[in-house]
Amino acid sequence: MFVLTLVKQTVRVPAEKFNRDIDQAISEELNLKFANKVVLNVGLCIALWDITKRGESFILPGDSGHHTKVEFRYVVFRPFMEQVLVGRIKNCDKESVQVSLGFFDDIFIPAENLQNTSRFDETEHAWIWEYESEEGKHDLFMDTGEEIRFKVVAEDFSDTTPSGPSNEATDVSSDCKENKRMSYRITASINESGLGLLTWWAS
Repeated sequence: MFVLTLVKQTVRVPAEKFNRDIDQAISEELNLKFANKVVLNVGLCIALWDITKRGESFILPGDSGHHTKVEFRYVVFRPFMEQVLVGRIKNCDKESVQVSLGFFDDIFIPAENLQNTSRFDETEHAWIWEYESEEGKHDLFMDTGEEIRFKVVAEDFSDTTPSGPSNEATDVSSDCKENKRMSYRITASINESGLGLLTWWAS
């Protein structure tokens, strides 16, 4: 679920931090820049692990801060395909079930990836698995807040960097859709034995 990613970066340390230990100052700047942010095709950055190499610092003309080339390792959230994780249901609609890990909410289980005999209940605003046993059919509700075990089946990165101004007329509805794009989205599945709500499989 978490991986160490090696990154090379030139870090600017502002003049007000010159009195600090240089590694501490660089670490603070790296965390300010990367922590809790998605890097395209890398994943969600969590925290700096360590600095593996640091070059000499230099000051650019007209800039009071100093710049240092560093190589460092960052802890990144990026589960591998087919990995099984446990989260909590955050929301349900006709199209999918949204799952949260607490620090990451953009996990979605599409309707086609639920159990085959599932249906959406408009009144309860929840998906229901129509489970059939020897005793008959049972409705198992997928309520918000319940713990759920799921398998990662796909991931999607999107460049959400704001585009520059354009002289051409823009469609407002199109702009709204662009703003709602997720920089990192995970698609999951529970259509297998042992997956789904933890309470379903409790002995």
